[in-house]
Amino acid sequence: MGSVVNSGLSIMLKRILNQARPVSTLRSGPGMPSSHSQSIFFIVIFAILSVVQWLGINELTLFISGLVLAVGSYLSWLRVSQQLHTVSQVVVGAVLGLVLSITWFWSWDEFVHKAYISSIWVRMFVITGAAVFCLSFILYVVRYWFDDRR
Repeated sequence: MGSVVNSGLSIMLKRILNQARPVSTLRSGPGMPSSHSQSIFFIVIFAILSVVQWLGINELTLFISGLVLAVGSYLSWLRVSQQLHTVSQVVVGAVLGLVLSITWFWSWDEFVHKAYISSIWVRMFVITGAAVFCLSFILYVVRYWFDDRR
């Protein structure tokens, strides 16, 4: 659900900021922030936080975290090297993904998880809300995927 919120924020910010992509790119549409970079760093930071919460801080989690961060950074840098985004567009996307991931992880752990465990109604609400949210996102993506094919 947090990943869907992250993607929605990226789409909204692209429309508001409306910053062009690099001149050499063949892609149309705004480039700020890089939605790929934002999504990659949301997942990377969420994975790091989850591994640290699960296993604690030790040599293994430091290695896994470093590896995941390196792969995420490389994948984000590919957006610049392929001239699909500027460095600033990728950095802004990465920072937004990082901040939203930490916020989502913390808020889930601090508020929702406690209520989720304590009440069947909260569990039903969260599961139904997540399902509706994800289904809506899938329908949105499919709709625009078919619009781009025309």
